Amino acid sequence: MWRSLWRSIDRFSLQYFKYVITELQQIKVVNKKNREAVIDLLQTIVEIVTYGDRQDPKIFECFMENQVLAEFVRVLKTSTSSRIEAPLLQYLSIMIQNMDSEHAIYYCLSNDYINNIIAHQYNFDAGDLALYYVSFLRAVSSKINRDTLCLLVKVHGDVVVSFPLYTEALKFAQHGEKVIKTAIRALSLNIYNVSDDLVYQFVITPPASKYFSDLVSTLREQCLHLDNLVHSTEEKGTHQKSKDIFLETDKIIDDFYYFKDILSVGESRLCGVVTQNLLSLLIFPLLLPLLQLGENKGSYNISAVTSLYIVSRLLQVVGGKHLINAVAGLLLYHYITLSKRDATNGDIADSTGNESALLRSLNDINIKVCSGPEAEGAEDININYLLEHLNEHTSSNSHFDGSPRDDNMRIERIGIFAYLFSDNHSISLASLFLLLTLAENEDLEPFPASLVGISQSQDLTNNCESAIPTVDGSILVRLMPQIFKALLKVLASQPPVSPPIQWHTGWFLRKLLQCQGNMLTNENIHLFNTSLEQCRECLQKELDGCWFDHIPDTIRHEWGTCKKALEEQSQTKDTSFTLELAICQQSMDGSLSSYFAWQRMVDAVKGRNTLWAGLEPGLKHPLG
Repeated sequence: MWRSLWRSIDRFSLQYFKYVITELQQIKVVNKKNREAVIDLLQTIVEIVTYGDRQDPKIFECFMENQVLAEFVRVLKTSTSSRIEAPLLQYLSIMIQNMDSEHAIYYCLSNDYINNIIAHQYNFDAGDLALYYVSFLRAVSSKINRDTLCLLVKVHGDVVVSFPLYTEALKFAQHGEKVIKTAIRALSLNIYNVSDDLVYQFVITPPASKYFSDLVSTLREQCLHLDNLVHSTEEKGTHQKSKDIFLETDKIIDDFYYFKDILSVGESRLCGVVTQNLLSLLIFPLLLPLLQLGENKGSYNISAVTSLYIVSRLLQVVGGKHLINAVAGLLLYHYITLSKRDATNGDIADSTGNESALLRSLNDINIKVCSGPEAEGAEDININYLLEHLNEHTSSNSHFDGSPRDDNMRIERIGIFAYLFSDNHSISLASLFLLLTLAENEDLEPFPASLVGISQSQDLTNNCESAIPTVDGSILVRLMPQIFKALLKVLASQPPVSPPIQWHTGWFLRKLLQCQGNMLTNENIHLFNTSLEQCRECLQKELDGCWFDHIPDTIRHEWGTCKKALEEQSQTKDTSFTLELAICQQSMDGSLSSYFAWQRMVDAVKGRNTLWAGLEPGLKHPLG
């Protein structure tokens, strides 16, 4: 009754605030009988303090004098019911989020009140308590800066020995609820962006640094799951299988962007730990089996097409100078060591120290090698040791025996370049896309850029200042005639390839034609005309189909779509097309349903538009 009277008088007055504080102080133990009254008191205090922070300084002075935050801690510790924890954390989150005064924020974070609330032993097994707790942690992290961060850490000498906000939050890093995982990542970025040297040292030192290796290990498991989906033999429709795959790729790409956000902080020690974990636990174990040309001795049994997709997408999203050049060093390792050996034998008159510098950049990287899928008990082995052993195997391979030898034939049997000429179209296009991604990256050092450069006269990134010059040793330029021929053979293959493969092959041909700026050979023109004739025949057949009257409208509609897709820049091109190609092998020919007849007609139009809209204008040769 009296409380109702006070509310009707002025619920935001200083006098009423003192009354509410007294009411809370008189409650010694929180139980089922008084729980609702306590929750009401906590809510009222938060409302009045939030008002006072902006409107009445005396209210917050009263809040400090009566050490109300200490009362919150006491309520938490003396409660016999866990149901008080969630509303208490919720109201504290609201209060902290709405505080504008630096003085108020500084006070709330001082005296270990917040640390005591964070370190309290909660029971997260039931209900939404974990969500309220993580929201509270995130609210606290949003208010820290270089002046207030010191209030939440314990320092011994020059070393942080305790940081509950960070360590308790990381316990939820792998939580199943996406909203909780997102909150933890936002919290961690708030901490990293404060730029405190002692805190940086804390987060990159064990046991806190295990967070980064755990992140990459979880990402690796997601990649394994993605590969299982791509190669699943379950009887699912192509549409449903594609949907499952792209849902999984979305999760992986979310992780990539989180790593990008961490690297964007720009702190060298933090960037070093993240990059090292990505290289040693994910990228190199994925790529190393590919360099063994089918002799899968890597730690993770992931197919070539999935590995190439993951690395290409990671370079697109995360990037970074060290990451880009480490991948380049690994992919070019065979070629560089072969060149050095030829230089030693006198085959090359002039040699620089750039090769050794690039190889030395791999010295700090160790990867875990184990015989099974589990990384437990795996052995750390230096990447250069593995590559040297691999190089001995490659050099003794019969592919490299015999004299005289053709340099281009030798190159195309080395490592990643062998996949450019794979009979598996998805693998060949995925490997070419990875090399293009490297070639166009502005962080690539001049020496590896000269080895995978494509165009001397045209800048691939539409930025003249970052154009990549081509040198005589450019591998892709030397292999370009074979690459053109291989791509055109895909288009001219019999029976015709699926429309998605045709579409993306056309994209590669158009891009390479633009970059090279030279004429195709007569043999290449013949292959192109063959593929064009096949498209005409497919479209001609559709004139006798049930959807023939829709062909003109479909041509007009798909023309713009095809041109847009073919003109897409590789920096923005979604590499998931390689996975799409891997699952679209079944043919719809022979189906009598109206839907499949429509789809077949649309595919025929797409094939025709791909060649006419994308490739015909780029050919400097009259079509036969």
